[in-house]
Amino acid sequence: MTRVLAARLDSVGDVLLAGPAVRAIANGRRADGGAPNDVVLLCGPQGDAAGSLLPGVSDVYSWACPWIINPAPPATTETVDRLVTFIRNSRITEAVILTSFHQSPLPLALLLRLAGVRRITGASVDYAGSLLDVRLRPGEDFSEDRPEAERALGIARTAGFTLPPGDDGRLRIRDYPDPRDLVGEGAYIVVHPGSSAPSRAWPPLHHAAAVELLEGAGHRVVVTGGPGETSLTATVAGPSGLDLGGRTDLRTLAGVIAGAGALVTGNTGPAHLAAAVGTPVACLFSPVVPASRWAPYGVQLELLGDQSAPCKLSRARECPVPGHPCLASVSPEQVVDAVERLLSGVSSLSTRREVRHQ
Repeated sequence: MTRVLAARLDSVGDVLLAGPAVRAIANGRRADGGAPNDVVLLCGPQGDAAGSLLPGVSDVYSWACPWIINPAPPATTETVDRLVTFIRNSRITEAVILTSFHQSPLPLALLLRLAGVRRITGASVDYAGSLLDVRLRPGEDFSEDRPEAERALGIARTAGFTLPPGDDGRLRIRDYPDPRDLVGEGAYIVVHPGSSAPSRAWPPLHHAAAVELLEGAGHRVVVTGGPGETSLTATVAGPSGLDLGGRTDLRTLAGVIAGAGALVTGNTGPAHLAAAVGTPVACLFSPVVPASRWAPYGVQLELLGDQSAPCKLSRARECPVPGHPCLASVSPEQVVDAVERLLSGVSSLSTRREVRHQ
C-alpha cells in the first residue's frame, strides 16, 4: 500500500472542506485498478482535530506552518527539520498539496522535495520549476469561484485520484457520539456565536435576542462554544438556553450539531462541521471572503448578511467598515425566519441567488 501525504495546513473548516479530496486520494488511481492508499494528513495545530474525523485518513501529523498560521510562528531550522525528518521517516513517496487560490504550494513543495518525496501535485500561479511534478494553473480544472471542496477535489483528480463509486463528493466525518447525554431528549436548535475573526462575528446581543425569539417560538436552544468563549456563550444562552460553552471537543460538538434541527453560526468551522453531518445552516456570512467558495457545502442553507457590503473580498480579520454593517444589519427576527425556513425545507430566494448550488 502506497503512503501518500495530503496537506491542508489551515484550520478546522479548511480541513473539513478537504475531506472529499482526501477520500479520493485514499481510494487510489483508476489507472492502478483503484488500489487503496495509506493517507497521512498534514495539517496545522488548529486543524488536527478535524483531520482525525475524516474518512480515509490513516494518520494525522500536526505542523505549525510559518507561512499559513496567524499569528505566524518563527521560521527556524528546528521547525523545518521537524517536518523534513517526519516525512523521511514515514515512507511517504507522493504528496498532494491542497491550498486555497491565494496560497502557494511551493514552500511546502520545496521541503517535501528535500525530504525525498518523489511525486508532488499542487495548484500554482507561479512557475514551479522542479518543485511540482503535476502543476495546475488558473483555469485548469479549478477557478477562484468554485466551492473550496470542489477545488481541492480537482487538485486530487489532476493527481490521478478519483472518488469511489457511489461517493457524492459531499463533506463527511466519522465516529461522532450520540449527544443525548449532553442535550437531553427532544428537538433543539444549536446557536454557535463564536468566530475565529472579529470581521465574521454577529454581535453577541443579537445572538442573545435570537435565542429569546427562538425559545418564544417554541424551540429549545443549545448554545455551543470553545473553552475561551464561556462568557460569550453564557450571555447568548441567557437564563433558559442550554449553555455548553467549553464543554465539547470537536468530536462531541459534531454529535451535538448532528442531532440539531438547524445550526445558527457564522463563517466558521462549525458551519462546515454541520455540512459534514447534514444539519441545515443559517449562516451569518461576512463577505470578506466569497460565499461561492466558503459557504457551507452541499447542505441546506440560509445565507444571511449583506454580500455586497464595502468589506467585500477584503479578507479582513478586523472589520474595516465602522459599525460592521454587513452583519450588524441582520436582525434577530431575520435569523428566526431563516431557521423556520430551514425547518420547513424551503430556502429563501436570496440564498438561492447568492450561492451556486452543485
